[in-house]
Amino acid sequence: MSEIKTLADLKKKQEEMLNRIRLRDSAENPGSFVQVKVAMATCGIASGAKEVMEYFVDELDKRSICAIVTQTGCMGYCYAEPTVEVTLPGRDPIVFGYVTVSKADEIIEHYIKEGELVDGIIPQNYNTIKS
Repeated sequence: MSEIKTLADLKKKQEEMLNRIRLRDSAENPGSFVQVKVAMATCGIASGAKEVMEYFVDELDKRSICAIVTQTGCMGYCYAEPTVEVTLPGRDPIVFGYVTVSKADEIIEHYIKEGELVDGIIPQNYNTIKS
């Protein structure tokens, strides 16, 4: 966390926190937001899922993309960890495998912002992950 040295810094931090609270409170209708679910079972964590999740949380906030980022258990794709499920409003979920920080950046820039598919999609055999 950055140091707060001035009243302007404090006001900026307050606005950031209020935005996070608003997003959390709006979780009653998650279908209207981008949803990112990161598999954080033991195999995912061992493969780097923690760093990937932190990247999604930080970068989506920095880029002012309203998204709900959550962790979930095993998706059953241990061979492709870290795995991430992304659901855009009004679309079916897509699961990406072998997600690194650079792949997460590509997912944000191309899939989340533009709706363009990127490499790394795992064929889906379920409707969604129940968090």
